[in-house]
Amino acid sequence: MDIDPKQWLRDKINENFLQLHRLDEVLYSGRTKYQFAQVVRTRNFGVCLVLDGKVQSSEKDEFIYHEALVHPAMLVHPNPEVVFIAGGGEGATLREVFRHRTVKRAVMVEIDQEVMDLSQKYLPELSGGALADRRTELHLADARKFLESSSEKYDVIILDLPDPVEGGPACLLFTREFYQVVLDHLKEDGIVSIQAGSASPTELLILGAVINTLKLVFPLVVPYAAYVPCYGGPWGLCLASRHLDPSGLSPEQVDGLLAGRKITGLRFYDGITHRNMFSLPKYVREGIARQKRVITDSNPLYLYGT
Repeated sequence: MDIDPKQWLRDKINENFLQLHRLDEVLYSGRTKYQFAQVVRTRNFGVCLVLDGKVQSSEKDEFIYHEALVHPAMLVHPNPEVVFIAGGGEGATLREVFRHRTVKRAVMVEIDQEVMDLSQKYLPELSGGALADRRTELHLADARKFLESSSEKYDVIILDLPDPVEGGPACLLFTREFYQVVLDHLKEDGIVSIQAGSASPTELLILGAVINTLKLVFPLVVPYAAYVPCYGGPWGLCLASRHLDPSGLSPEQVDGLLAGRKITGLRFYDGITHRNMFSLPKYVREGIARQKRVITDSNPLYLYGT
């Protein structure tokens, strides 16, 4: 029997724009300690994890986002051995990190145990067993408080966080003060990778603000983007470091680095894709340049309430 036409997931992009996903089944719907969580089976993207009404991962195209988030930072680092992941409760970011055989230890800090449990129950293939890997050190904690109470430094830090929705768990993980904490926990040749919001023409507020804020802290900030279909458009990401810059790597260099680390099985990322991600269209470059907003603890940015 065909599903009721009212069965649609309404993913709110902004006050004037909804993206609709046709639902076959609602597998779970409820509130965790920190956010409203759903797991749904959609007609087009398969099973999706949805937090506070926003699709976080879909089984059909999650590889695009996670490969884009992880591999440019990991590849440009000469020998990434110790990696810190903030968020990433599905385990897919961790999965991609472990493609790099240089990694000896990955510290993953996720605040929401229930999101992890839901992901393992309904989307276990996203982690691919990475959460059970002996190199994984998992902490259920606030990532900012965890870093502030630690003196350890990392080769690569990956901030795989939901957008800063008011009242959500990630609001104070997009601020100048937090980015200073991140820099303090990077080794001298370390690099941080950050999901930074939409790169669509009408949705550049978060991306521009994240870039401006990072520039207050890091000597080098490099934005890039990947088209993620379930997010409804191009998605912005940023790399920040003291001196590591992957944007100039040629396709041949990227493919050579992947081969040198014996990384196979990627479905999205390679040398040509790398070049395309760092070739931002003019509207993005100009839109970012016009942005003046910075994000601080006292002046946070909310997705639906700026």
